[in-house]
Amino acid sequence: MIQVYTQPHLGQSWLHQVEGQCPILVLTLGFTATGLIAGISAAGATPSDRQVTALADAECLVNGLQLHPRFPLPPLQAGASPALISRAVIAAQQIPLKIFNAGLPQSPTVPCVDLGGQPAQCLSTGAALPWETVQHLWQQGLAWGERLASDPCGYLLLAECVVGGTTTALGLLTGLGVAATGRVNSSHPTCNHDQKQQLVAQGLRSLSQPGSHPLEVVAAVGDPMQPLVAAMAMAASRFKPVMLAGGTQMLAVYALITAMARMEPYPWNPANVVVGTTRWVAEDPTGDTVGLARLVGASLLATQLSFQASDYPALQAYEAGFVKEGVGAGACAIAASLYQNWGQADLVTAIEQLLATKAKIDQTLSGKV
Repeated sequence: MIQVYTQPHLGQSWLHQVEGQCPILVLTLGFTATGLIAGISAAGATPSDRQVTALADAECLVNGLQLHPRFPLPPLQAGASPALISRAVIAAQQIPLKIFNAGLPQSPTVPCVDLGGQPAQCLSTGAALPWETVQHLWQQGLAWGERLASDPCGYLLLAECVVGGTTTALGLLTGLGVAATGRVNSSHPTCNHDQKQQLVAQGLRSLSQPGSHPLEVVAAVGDPMQPLVAAMAMAASRFKPVMLAGGTQMLAVYALITAMARMEPYPWNPANVVVGTTRWVAEDPTGDTVGLARLVGASLLATQLSFQASDYPALQAYEAGFVKEGVGAGACAIAASLYQNWGQADLVTAIEQLLATKAKIDQTLSGKV
């Protein structure tokens, strides 16, 4: 159920280290106005939907599916929210969850730690975040990484929800000197590379010179999740294993970690950090996730979860390239296999049960029952 795509020795060693252990899922919520651009993301059918996607995902993870949530899961162009995959796993296996607000337009309706960040402007402005905010989130990440590492859990799953985040990831990667053009993923079945690249090129014009400080790149074209999670992973890795839970966005975070490690003498343990995602991301034919992982030096793992045999069209859409990943879905599926030895049937059954609950709620709301 788990495949290691790059750095097999490191990846297999990491898996062996955490097998049978219960992790903690740490979800960082953030926002970038980049996500409101028409066509930039499929994580919400309209810009107004995408503005509250993070709030809805957090509610779903904490409360499960409710008849009258404050923020319902937004309609998608196709497919089911990846929050349903993560929720199915953590609810069934009783995996603890902690949520951080790194910068949202409004506060979540569920318990979370507000870190005093702020939403990012569109990366095309070249002034996505104030320098002071980026530095603050970095310091918060270092402090919380050490604090989370003291938790009795076996290891950390560091997940995110930032709509438009694959575009800010491209911005960060490019600004750090990684040849990421044409390699990143998106929630669309065919990645919108040209649109992303145009926005990134516009935003990067603001950087004073090549070789800028890594956090200056974040300030120019990044989002509030990136400095927080990078610092959190660095600090926590000194004490326990960490999985960066996502695809393109977490490969960008990994690149930020290595860039900061070269810039500043903050200690970290690279052997304790891997990137975990879904096979829909790892094998996306419209990107090059494996090549990108090699470029940044990360060990890339992916769950082999498949919905090919599912009766639910919303899940079959994943096999057509929609959605692919989000809210730590791939990492949660990996953790389910490691912790309680779940196989394909276990994962699909738990996820389909949640889809069945959603269908009943939808019928009730439409007055059909």
